[in-house]
Amino acid sequence: MKKSNPAHQLPAWRKGLADYPAVSHFADIDGFAMHYLDEGDRDAEPVLMVHGNPTWSYYWRHLVAGLSPSHRAIAVDHIGCGLSQKPESPPYSLDLRIRHLVELVRQLDLHRINLVVHDWGGAIGLGAALEDRSRYRRIVLLNTAAFPPPFIPRRIRVCRTPVLGQFAVQGMNVFARAAIKMASGQPGGLPGNVARNLLAPYDSWNNRRAVYEFVTDIPTRAGQPTMKRLLAIEEGLDQFRSEQVLMLWGMRDWCFRPECLRKFQKAWPKARTCEYPYAGHYVMEDAREEIIAEVKNFLAH
Repeated sequence: MKKSNPAHQLPAWRKGLADYPAVSHFADIDGFAMHYLDEGDRDAEPVLMVHGNPTWSYYWRHLVAGLSPSHRAIAVDHIGCGLSQKPESPPYSLDLRIRHLVELVRQLDLHRINLVVHDWGGAIGLGAALEDRSRYRRIVLLNTAAFPPPFIPRRIRVCRTPVLGQFAVQGMNVFARAAIKMASGQPGGLPGNVARNLLAPYDSWNNRRAVYEFVTDIPTRAGQPTMKRLLAIEEGLDQFRSEQVLMLWGMRDWCFRPECLRKFQKAWPKARTCEYPYAGHYVMEDAREEIIAEVKNFLAH
């Protein structure tokens, strides 16, 4: 059941997104307006796309366009991200984001879901799938993780510091701004219009709170709630058969490096893997035509 939150207004720049679906949808999740795209036949098999940090549903625009003629293409914005409401509280955490996605899936009453995830969307999406295993059919992974991080890059560790890091991420937007250059394998980074649109929702201190709290939620020691949840998700990976998994990886990713891919390959030894040596973390931007073709073929069988 779709719900709209009349108190949540779309920003003026939303109308200028020529390469993004024209219609926005909202669900009431924990009293907040959660934005999502919903394109294609409502009776078709759903493809649920879950973004990470610091992106939003705009990241999936080409895959939404490519799949909506044959599938119900749904791309979410986490609370605090994209076009979703950006409340000042409560603190964001992996557990909370999984709960929000579970609630959205139940409100929309989705079944036979094909889950597509990127970055933190892997832990969120797979965590939600393990909560409602019977609703999910297949998984597509793009440069992500669903286990405790094997490493934390120095530039991310700096962004986690309580005062300097918070000022840099929330005050100066350095995390998202750096990503448009460093997360792409394209010379010079992403094209100007794409970079502007990815940055557009994160235009103020409060609107960048979720970006910062995604970074600070990365666990570093045993006993932390997010560490416990990641270990539980990793343990549950064998609930999905290898044949149900497709992995698409930008090999120039400095964060979700090939070590993360190898860990997934160990969990799902028969899964199909496509490696893109020229692509970075924003693999959907760097290899979109190849990825759309691979996903279409995977979903057709």
